[in-house]
Amino acid sequence: MTNSDITIVPMGCCHDCGGRCVLRAHVKDGVIIRIETDNGEEPQIRACMRGRAYRQRVYSPERLKYPLRRVGERGEGRFERVSWDEALDVVATEINRIREKYGNGAILLASGAGNQGILHGPGAVGRLLMGLGGFTRTWSSPSYEGTLFASMATYGTINTGNSREDLLNSRLIIMWGWDPANTVWDPGTSLTLAKAREKGIKVVAIDPRFTDSAAVLADQWIPIRPGTDAAMLIAMAHVIITENLQDQAFIDRHTVGFDAYRDYVLGREDGTARTSQWAETITGVPADVITRLAREYATRKPSALIAGWGPARSALGEQYSRAANVLTAITGNIGIPGGYAAGFMRAYTSRASHRSGGSRGPGNPVETGSPPRKESLYKLRGGTNPSSARIHYSKIYDAILRGRSGGHPVDVKMLYVVAANLINQHGNTRRGVEALKSRSLDFVVVQDQFMTPTARLADIVLPVNTFMERSDLAPPWLGSPYYIYLNQAVDSLYESKTDMEICRELAGKMGIQEVFGDITEEQMLRGIAAGRSDIDDYEAMKRDGVLKIKDVPPTISFKEQIEDPENNPFPTLSGKIEIYCEHLAEMDNPVIPPIPKYISPPENYDDPLSSKYPLQLITPHPKRGTHSSLDMVPWLKEVEPQAVWLNTSDAGSRGINDGALVDIYNDRGRIRIPARVTERIMPGVVCVYEGSWYDPDEDGVDRGGCANVLTPDEHSPGGGAIANTALVQVAPAPDE
Repeated sequence: MTNSDITIVPMGCCHDCGGRCVLRAHVKDGVIIRIETDNGEEPQIRACMRGRAYRQRVYSPERLKYPLRRVGERGEGRFERVSWDEALDVVATEINRIREKYGNGAILLASGAGNQGILHGPGAVGRLLMGLGGFTRTWSSPSYEGTLFASMATYGTINTGNSREDLLNSRLIIMWGWDPANTVWDPGTSLTLAKAREKGIKVVAIDPRFTDSAAVLADQWIPIRPGTDAAMLIAMAHVIITENLQDQAFIDRHTVGFDAYRDYVLGREDGTARTSQWAETITGVPADVITRLAREYATRKPSALIAGWGPARSALGEQYSRAANVLTAITGNIGIPGGYAAGFMRAYTSRASHRSGGSRGPGNPVETGSPPRKESLYKLRGGTNPSSARIHYSKIYDAILRGRSGGHPVDVKMLYVVAANLINQHGNTRRGVEALKSRSLDFVVVQDQFMTPTARLADIVLPVNTFMERSDLAPPWLGSPYYIYLNQAVDSLYESKTDMEICRELAGKMGIQEVFGDITEEQMLRGIAAGRSDIDDYEAMKRDGVLKIKDVPPTISFKEQIEDPENNPFPTLSGKIEIYCEHLAEMDNPVIPPIPKYISPPENYDDPLSSKYPLQLITPHPKRGTHSSLDMVPWLKEVEPQAVWLNTSDAGSRGINDGALVDIYNDRGRIRIPARVTERIMPGVVCVYEGSWYDPDEDGVDRGGCANVLTPDEHSPGGGAIANTALVQVAPAPDE
């Protein structure tokens, strides 16, 4: 679209924020001068400030401009400019050397969520390495693995959500550890919740913080200690069962294992009844509040329990997610309008057509013949690949430092990082620096747009362009039926290239040009679209920058299973909702019990370590960024500067005033940022938003406020991240 000398390019925002929003880039003389969002037909897919500020990222003076080669020791941050030909020669030579000397498994691809398009990003590098005989992959997602594990164990699927508009059919909505005002969670979610409140539907927010969602969208805020959510959910089940409020007909027809769960909840198993009073001492939530909410949830049917992913990012996070799933089951709030099954919560899945041939391509040779991991749901289709040849993303550092001697499947010799800032975004940042500096790691290559904390530890840095400098296609996130087409708005800046261009050139240098062939990127995108039966007009999608799929009936997950269970079994091993999961019982692991239980995790409020580090740290997503991808945008930094949230009572006992510089520390490291003294967080808990870049001073104190300096590089039993399980202390910073 052209207006005078300005061209408006329809495109979209493509980061891992829970959106996938329409953008319209105003381009004059080849430069983006303004960004607006969807002003078309309903439902509008409107971008937040993150997308609208994106041109500051495109034109940041800190952008990587050309390939760089390390000089000096790895981690010193000293680089020299080299040509693309020189840089790719080094990468190709190192890949071949390491393959020949150690085998393909010694190459670890560390990819992330820095790009969410279908064509560009980690997929191109994976395709290249597969063409060379394979590589070692990671498993687990830092966002949702605990929730995914619990969803598979209970329902056998991750497709457990309802369409957002169905919330208007609810009589009660519980936002548990969920802050959609900031995390978006599909465009239009906040608008739907606002409509629900206007309609008189009660909304309850349960979170250690008085979040923006709680402030704007909720009628009631219930603060809860981090890591104790399962206890409150189980106590709610106790109220419901003892007062005979459960939907027994639903339980008998659609579930297995209720008797075992009831025995645990009532204390018949071990003599401890999981009453509201029992939960109060654990969670900090008053017993009468727990009891009242349980009664409301069971009797104001249909009710929607939205169990957010945040509480599952803890040391035993699967138990929270499983307990939430089971609570929805025993009240019969599944498969009905206005109800909600919790779980993973995907509601709409873009549909691959028979035109794609249904082939997933050859398997990774490095994984061939490897048995499944013991603690994996390998008998169920879907979820995370259970191959034991993979390395958990939280254990990358340990795998580099200890390799096979530490129980890992390989000795890692090369790290290929794409669309990821792993030093910043994985737990235990200082150990990550140690790992990437290790002499046991022969070679590190990073593809990125900025000199991130991870890129500073590379041997070769390759500049990648932004999604406004290339074309791509992005599917919906979890719940809404649409696609975003990212039309290229401007030419690639400096010497940056697409991930696909980089990999094509590498393939040519390594004699495997056939891996990518002669097909253009435009032809690839057309082929991707042709393989999806819900994309019926590619040209219109490209022209408009968005395809809003019409006449899609609202999704009510498990509606068919509930209405006709004989012909529509659940995709579990039993064919029913598994309150008691036999697959989990087979693992014979006390921290992965077959029924959901509250088990006090390490670094919890009651851990003996709390005498040294008495405050519980949570690391939620910020409104001003998407992980670490937007930390360099001045407009967004101005909105909410990085600070540690600290309750007034905790600040007062430490002599800390609002805005004062403080140290947050534990045995893993120390960060120094201002304090935000507020009543919007419960006592005993502190909040440091994830995503701010690691920036250590000469004493090793991080001045950037990287939350993962303080978090562990471990994972939950089912593979979840534990970024919300860490004990810390806060003290005034020393005078400087």
